[in-house]
Amino acid sequence: MNKYKLALFLWLAALSFASAQMPAVEMADALRENGKIYVVVIIIAIVFIGLAGYLINLDRKISKLEKKD
Repeated sequence: MNKYKLALFLWLAALSFASAQMPAVEMADALRENGKIYVVVIIIAIVFIGLAGYLINLDRKISKLEKKD
């Protein structure tokens, strides 16, 4: 288990160093300045909530079919 924790820590450390060197995204800055970034975040959240609801509904239907047989 300690190997996994060490590997996870090293991976997260490498990821944080890599993300610190990324240049700023101009499009995100422009959307943030205009307040439109919130619209984008809301739309993405709605899509993810819709997908999660669909998958939960599908799982319930499959479970119901499995219990029938």
